Parts: sequence; C-alpha cells; structure tokens
Amino acid sequence: MNLRLEFPEPAPAPFFERLSSYPWFVVGTVCIGAFIGRVDASIVQLAMPTFEDAFDAPLHAVSWVAVGYVLAFAAALPVFARLAEIGGPKALYLAGFAWRGQPGRPDEPQHAVMGVITHDLLTLLGLEHAPFPETAADLAATMALASGHLRIRELPFALVMAAGSVTDEELNAAPPIPPVKGRRYDDLASGPLPTRLSVLERFLAATDDETAVIATAGKCGRELFTLSDRRQHLYQVGSMGGASAMALGVALNTSRKVVVFDRDGAALMKLGNLATIGAYRPDNLLHVVLDNGVHDSTGGQATVSSSVDFTAVALACGYRYAALCRGLSGFDAALGEAGPGPALIHVRIQPGSLAKLGRPTVGPDEVARRFRSFLAEEPAR
Repeated sequence: MNLRLEFPEPAPAPFFERLSSYPWFVVGTVCIGAFIGRVDASIVQLAMPTFEDAFDAPLHAVSWVAVGYVLAFAAALPVFARLAEIGGPKALYLAGFAWRGQPGRPDEPQHAVMGVITHDLLTLLGLEHAPFPETAADLAATMALASGHLRIRELPFALVMAAGSVTDEELNAAPPIPPVKGRRYDDLASGPLPTRLSVLERFLAATDDETAVIATAGKCGRELFTLSDRRQHLYQVGSMGGASAMALGVALNTSRKVVVFDRDGAALMKLGNLATIGAYRPDNLLHVVLDNGVHDSTGGQATVSSSVDFTAVALACGYRYAALCRGLSGFDAALGEAGPGPALIHVRIQPGSLAKLGRPTVGPDEVARRFRSFLAEEPAR
C-alpha cells in the first residue's frame, strides 16, 4: 500500500535536547549517513584498475571517470533538498535509507550486493534498525519506536525503506538562479612553496575570535590544534571530504563568518560539494584548499590535483571569488580581497608536516559541544 508522508517535523524531547551528549549524538547520526553515502558515491573507485586496462590509459586520465560519477551523484542533491522542504530535513533523514537491491525485487545490478547486506551492515555498525512501514496504520507506532530509541539510547535508529512504500510527490522547485560571474585572482609568485603550518599561522594571525573554523580530517586539524586550540575550532575526525559540506550547513545557519580548511585529496573525493555550495551561495563562507599534491596521512601517495584547476571549478560552480596562491604574500592578498562569499582560495603547499605531530587532546564530543555553544552566542559587534 502506498502512503503520503504528512507528519510534522520531529523534534527532540526537551529533556533529551538538554543532555550533554545530544550534539555528539547528532554528529554521529549524520556521520553514519555520510558513511553510507560515501559507499555508494565512491564505489566506482574499485573499477579504476579495470578502466586502466580496458582503455589503455593512465590512472590520472581514468580518474576523471570517478569525478564524473561524483558530479552525477551530486546532481540528485537538489531533488532531495526539495523533498526536505516538503517534509522537513529531519523527517527526510529519519525516513531512512532507501533499500536498493531488495531481494526478490528487480533493481539495477550495482545494488545487488548492497541490497542483500543492508540489514547486516547496519547490524555490524551497531545501529538499531527496522523496516519502514508499508501501511499508514503502522506509521505512528514505528515512528514512536524510533523516537523512543533516540530519546532513551541516545543512538541513531535506521528505518530501511523498500521501493513503493511512499507515493510520488510532485516537485515544484523554483528554477535555479544563474550564477554570477565570479572574480579570479592568480598569485604569480615563484620560489619555494609554503608549508601548511605557515599558511595556518598566517590565517590565525589575520582572523578574529568571532569566526567559525572547520578543519578537515588528517594533519590539517592536528597542526591547527598544535598552533592554537580555540573554542571556535572544529577538528573533523574521519569523514574525508565532508568538511566543506559541514561548513555549508554551519554557514547557512549562522551570521558568523565560516572558514573551512580542505585538502586536495578530500576536495577531490567530494568535488560535488563545490556545486552545492555554489548553488546555495552563502556569503559568509570561505573555502581554503591546501594542496600539497599527496595524501600526507596515508604515506604520501600522489593525488591528481596537479591537473585540476580548483579555482576554475569553483567559479564554474557559482563561487563569487576564487584565487590560486603559491606563496604566503599571495595568500595574504587573497584573504584581503575575498569579500562576500562563497569564496575559495587554492593554496599550493609543500608536502609533509611537523615531525612527531601530536593529536588534539580535547575529545571530539567536547569539541562538538563547545563549538555548538560558540555558534549559539551572538557575535560581538
């Protein structure tokens, strides 16, 4: 039986929202969804060796296949954004993961394995889960079960939705606004490239105490913490490539300036985030890509960033400003010229990091709580 979702946006119970672990629970829930999304979006990476053999092409050439797949994956985001407007973002997320490849139902071949293991995978992750109801009569009880689990256990709960569980909803989204032509700045400096640490030092010297700063996973956040641990800093743990999407969500919900430090490998993994940022165009978001051409945290394997013009990609996606910098003076100039966002600064830097680099001594849950408290305060005028 088909049904139409017409329940109000679920809100946490007052006592649950007051729990100290509530922000960490929210972050954990979103990270689970990001993990599942990455499995689907990056699965084409497994076929890279086959592409190289079939087309007799080097890795840097066939890697564009993966980039194209991710861009196509990102094209579906506006559809789900509209569904979130209709039923509420929390309701859409809580509605569960669509069960593709469900045994006994025809589906695309790439979903065959995932369909069989969906429930086992959720169990392996330690997630309580249940089938999404197929009748309107069972909807209230199922939602009560899920909400009760969230309140009492403080852990995510997944509802696995089979095809045909809900009716189609006519989409009446407003036509997209064509992006304005952004400004570009190119730093023509020559000489040795700066280190990541020196770029972060320049930024910390120039920024104020009212700016929210999000550092991508890996050595970027570790070096930022080593230089200066501030309550407005959020050090992302894992979820490679998700920092820019997290920064977009923050920027859309605060009047503060938001700066996100990304890496070339992370930015390439979630290149579709640039399109989403360009579509929403938050004027308080600055996106800094620190590009050393390698995956520093996993042994220095080369990325394909040397053949990618991040500034051109950002401008094509709707960023209002984009800069390419090869030195600290160019970075300083780009910071001063950025103006209203979204803006992107692509900084070419040296590989490597501090010797014996430590890790943040503040736990992720504490970092999340203090960052939330910082955002909840009114910025000083």
